[in-house]
Amino acid sequence: MKVLVNGIGNIGTTLICLLAEYKEQLGISTIYGLKNTPQPWQEEDLSFLRELGITICSRSTGEDLTFVDTIIDDVAYIFDCTNNGGGIRNKEWYVDLTNLKGACAQGSEKDFGVSFMAGVNDSVLTGKKFAHVVSCNTHSIAALLSTFAGTDLSNHASSDFVIVRRSEDLGNHERLVAANVVARHMDDQLGTHHSIDVKDLYATMEQSLEVTSSDITTPSQLMHGVRFNINLKEPISANQIHSLIDEREFISTSVKFDSNVIFERGRRIGFQGRIYSHAIIIANNLLVTPTSIKGWAFIPQEGNTLISTLKAYLLQTKNGQSDEIIARIAKDLIRKQW
Repeated sequence: MKVLVNGIGNIGTTLICLLAEYKEQLGISTIYGLKNTPQPWQEEDLSFLRELGITICSRSTGEDLTFVDTIIDDVAYIFDCTNNGGGIRNKEWYVDLTNLKGACAQGSEKDFGVSFMAGVNDSVLTGKKFAHVVSCNTHSIAALLSTFAGTDLSNHASSDFVIVRRSEDLGNHERLVAANVVARHMDDQLGTHHSIDVKDLYATMEQSLEVTSSDITTPSQLMHGVRFNINLKEPISANQIHSLIDEREFISTSVKFDSNVIFERGRRIGFQGRIYSHAIIIANNLLVTPTSIKGWAFIPQEGNTLISTLKAYLLQTKNGQSDEIIARIAKDLIRKQW
């Protein structure tokens, strides 16, 4: 199968590396990468991708790259890694591609397709052409909810989350704030978009939940964090809580309180310097009562959506071994302790 990664930035480059590493398991024959930003490009970056066997494409004909129109009709799946409305605009292009089996977009592109997260609503995506892989923060909230309240949220009463955001991607110098900045609540019941998005994610399975969220941005370029307060219907013991954490495939733990320590370790030993866990719970800092769990988790925002992205591709292209393939890949990528 021939696939295209549209957008070779922070997420797109890491995704391309994953596709190249697991090409055979994913049933991929050819990987194209579409670079959208104007020249000059970092030639070292493009050379690195070419060495992986990636064909770099452009929307222009006057460049020393493959013109995307010459290959697009052969592409069976598109991973859209653009942002700020780019994926929504690109969808108008994708719907006319007759050989396209499916496409997914990331985070900010909420109206692109069915909201999706691996391990939460796999059943709703099979055969759907367009998928929206929910944001890194939505991944963390949904992962914490499903860990402590059950995949079907059968033991969930109510929850409140405070997202502590980094300002921008490492290496950028556009939005770094000088002090803490509180986000405006978008909904007078739900709060910020994080609870709205997680509510919409579970709504794809006709599940409703009582959840609120707030958001503060900090002068950091490393990791997001989340302070969670999850209230349960039925009592649960501290031992059961730790067992639930251990059992969750995409959840990791740490006894480190400093996000920079975890971030740096991810840069050293993670695949392509990334961390792929949906959330990293600070396991030795939980506040537990019989019907509530409070604590902190760090959010590996550069990597925690990518296993869901691979799962979306497998489900949308109707791969009958999607669970087994993702389990093998997750075993390679996710370290249970940081």
